[in-house]
Amino acid sequence: MRKVPLKNSRSARRRGPLSKSARPPDQPRAVVLLSGGLDSTTSLAIARRDGFLVTALSFDYGQRHKIELLRAKKIAKLAGVERHVVASIAPESFGGSALTDKRLEVPKNALAADPEKKIPITYVPARNTLFLAHALALAESIGAEAIYIGANALDYSGYPDCRPAFLRAFERAANLGTKAGVTGERRFRIVAPLLRMTKSGIIRLGLRLGVDFSLTSSCYDPSPRGRPCGSCDSCLLRSRGFEDAGVKDPLRG
Repeated sequence: MRKVPLKNSRSARRRGPLSKSARPPDQPRAVVLLSGGLDSTTSLAIARRDGFLVTALSFDYGQRHKIELLRAKKIAKLAGVERHVVASIAPESFGGSALTDKRLEVPKNALAADPEKKIPITYVPARNTLFLAHALALAESIGAEAIYIGANALDYSGYPDCRPAFLRAFERAANLGTKAGVTGERRFRIVAPLLRMTKSGIIRLGLRLGVDFSLTSSCYDPSPRGRPCGSCDSCLLRSRGFEDAGVKDPLRG
């Protein structure tokens, strides 16, 4: 399958959809939260399909799976985003999570049947709240109205900041707590295109949009070289998604 959204050929840079000179002057802008994982990369492809001039935003918050930042940088470059910002947040801001405290073990083979009843220790306190707040500040400063986030509330680990009610509340806050929002200059939208999709549905959509999933990293506890562990919640959800989609995961060899 031809991977159009992540193509970065010389001809594309000269005259194709990635060429700044070819973009209409009134092209709308969007900020896309890009972790380097399967969902956020698909969300980036959707934002580009929707016609937005994209600024990608990633975070270094002391996560143990820092390989995702390397993947995010490569994905953003190949996608031809206008700008890729990597913001740093002090790891001390996130206590009690196995993703930021290496003294805690990442649970293996423990994916809950009903994740909303048991939030796992991989939950990072208020992570999406902070991420979206940074994205909102960036969006207001560059004139963007849409903020894309790859949150999912079906095939997920039960994190409360991935749920529809939270995202709706944050959108209201965004428009009440910014100059652009209260003056009517712009109405901010939190766009979560994958929110009610299954993981297999996300994979199928990503493939249709040309996403190269071999570039992504989903694992919470990868090896020093970035090899996925295959048994954390995120690996299990990814594996099940590819299996249900009838597609081989390019990271499984």
